[in-house]
Amino acid sequence: MSKRRLVITAVLVEKRSVKEVMADYAISRSWLYELVALYRAEGDQAFEARSKRPKTSPNATPPGTVELIRRLRKELTEQGLDAGPETIAWHLSRHHGVTLSRTTVARVLSAAGLVVPQPHKRPRSSYVRFQADLPNETWQADFTHYRLADGTDAEILTWLDDCSRKALSTTAHPRVTGPIVVATFRKAVATHGIPASTLTDNGMVFTTRFSGGKGGRNGLETELRRLHVVQKNSRPNHPTTCGKVERFQQTLKKWLRAQARQPASIAELQTLLDQFLEEYNQRRPHRSLPAPRHPRDPLHVPAQGHREQRPQHRHPRPHPPRQDRQGRRRHPARRRPPPPHRRRPNLRPNRRHPAHPGPPRHRAQRRHRRDPARPRHRPTTRLPTHRPTTRPHKEVDRTCRMQVRPIPMS
Repeated sequence: MSKRRLVITAVLVEKRSVKEVMADYAISRSWLYELVALYRAEGDQAFEARSKRPKTSPNATPPGTVELIRRLRKELTEQGLDAGPETIAWHLSRHHGVTLSRTTVARVLSAAGLVVPQPHKRPRSSYVRFQADLPNETWQADFTHYRLADGTDAEILTWLDDCSRKALSTTAHPRVTGPIVVATFRKAVATHGIPASTLTDNGMVFTTRFSGGKGGRNGLETELRRLHVVQKNSRPNHPTTCGKVERFQQTLKKWLRAQARQPASIAELQTLLDQFLEEYNQRRPHRSLPAPRHPRDPLHVPAQGHREQRPQHRHPRPHPPRQDRQGRRRHPARRRPPPPHRRRPNLRPNRRHPAHPGPPRHRAQRRHRRDPARPRHRPTTRLPTHRPTTRPHKEVDRTCRMQVRPIPMS
């Protein structure tokens, strides 16, 4: 039984006083009279609680905009493109002149049942994010596999700018080899300039540091060394380090699978890749960036040329240090503690700076507790002499060194 029914029954049926009902059920006088008036007007419908939702909501999203959000979600999903709240909000602002926040779009998608909850996914806040400050500061590279219509396996090699997320080069090959990596890198350098550094995984086409010292440097390492480009590699089994190019490959393969006609050869796959690059670099938004960061002139770092044109912060090194040993530290329990004498302040006067002579100390004071004790008297080179003990009542003859006792008078 609801509280409304109890209050109304106590007043109208049991004929109890209003003051007594207010004290028993801890309610206000105004609400009690409101329930009684509602029961007399509507009858038993007054026993059920009513919604507190306002009758009008001027700030609510218009129904036409809600329908537009649903339609954009469906179209982008069918095309194989990202259809998240940021992307839909960008399309609404760019193509339809409607400005909505990401939260509003996400609320509309959730209310329509178009978002599948995934509580098992790792939150973004748990990852350590990094991003280059300028274009051409860091290039990421990786290759992925894609199966053609005839069942043949193809590999797609990608070079991606870390700052602007611009796809610099995306090519299809039957198999990615070391010479292919060097050729695509040189072609990207000729178009976009020399990068300051590169970031890849530990594939043999990128680095040979895990090959056991056999064969020396590969083609890419030699080319990067010639151009004085810093090479960075992720740790084994840590694909999130190269997460930007990994995310690009996910978007690329999702778009390729959504195409009505699947490629049957490497040439057809390359044609689709060129179409995707046009869509990715020129038309679609980047959800990880607050605003498009594709510069008109991508040559923020000087292009290939003489050594004087290179940036000042990159210096050639004859023997660069191994990247796999950078940042290695001992365990805190294995670190050697500093010597005890380095923990105490220096109490000795500084003779080079007379303004800071140091604290005064006595001449006989030792400098350190570990130093040997200094003698109080200066040592002499003379032979030791015999000094017999004398008493005040005795006379000493210093000539013959004999003691003379006085003769008592009788």
